[in-house]
Amino acid sequence: MEPVTEFQTAAVIGTGMMGPGIGLTLAMGGLRTTIVSRSAARAEEGVRKAARVGGQLVDEGLADAGEISRALGLLSGSDQFEETIANSGLVIESAPEDLAFKQELFARLEAVAPRDAVLASNTSGLSITAIAARCARPERILTTHFWNPPHLVPLVEVVPAEKTDMHFAEAVRDLLAACGKTPVVIRKDRPGMIGNRLQMALVREAANIVAQGIADADAVDAVVKHGLGIRMPEYGLLEHMDIVGLDLALRVVEYVVPDLYNEPRAPEYMREMVRRGNLGAKTGHGFYDWSAKNAEAVKARRDRFLAEVLRFRKRSA
Repeated sequence: MEPVTEFQTAAVIGTGMMGPGIGLTLAMGGLRTTIVSRSAARAEEGVRKAARVGGQLVDEGLADAGEISRALGLLSGSDQFEETIANSGLVIESAPEDLAFKQELFARLEAVAPRDAVLASNTSGLSITAIAARCARPERILTTHFWNPPHLVPLVEVVPAEKTDMHFAEAVRDLLAACGKTPVVIRKDRPGMIGNRLQMALVREAANIVAQGIADADAVDAVVKHGLGIRMPEYGLLEHMDIVGLDLALRVVEYVVPDLYNEPRAPEYMREMVRRGNLGAKTGHGFYDWSAKNAEAVKARRDRFLAEVLRFRKRSA
């Protein structure tokens, strides 16, 4: 497949949970894509991860084997940072969420990338304006926030920085659409963009509900999974407000909002868990006791559900 946008080559920095899926996505859109890491072994492992998620797309009926084979033919791994970046029209980094680190990385990227390259961050919440603060050409810097798992979740939030030229935001939007994603261009660079602003509102109230003894974690997640969450793939929050009537919606909002957690910080309940070293699945305890719950099984169930939703959308298109 020939790229349908002005981009021909891409580099993806990072081989963790996001980089390989992003790399495969770009290659499926027809870009010759390189996954970059600090060592050749890690870069090749990134390519193998991309092949595995490509196999998952085939197994789930979301791509055919030929399509994935062609994409993998366009995908490679490299530990040659400067050489790879110097030959890339689009660079997407998925490095750790550390502002100082990303600022240094983008200054380095700008020093070696072609002058007409677009540099993008996969940050899930940091300000892209702040990330670009040390760069001389911020007009070509923006956020492309893929959602995890990136090979299954359609959404990508495209966020221009204060000095980004909107031509490049629109070009990246068009590229991502050609890659099969659902890109949304955000108008203002604010912490959390859209998705994580909404998600954090839910997270802090969910923690508050457990802390107040209103319900336990199982009940909170059951309400999300089997109530509001199950209809959201095809029924937006604001569509719901309009359909039930804003007069009714306003009365409910005004009645409930005063009883919600409204402090401008994370709930103390979460802070205390972290202080105690209860960090969730990786330590065995968090909101749940993970000695009795399997994180890999939860993620596998999530992925099966996402694949089923995508198959439904594909049949209904």
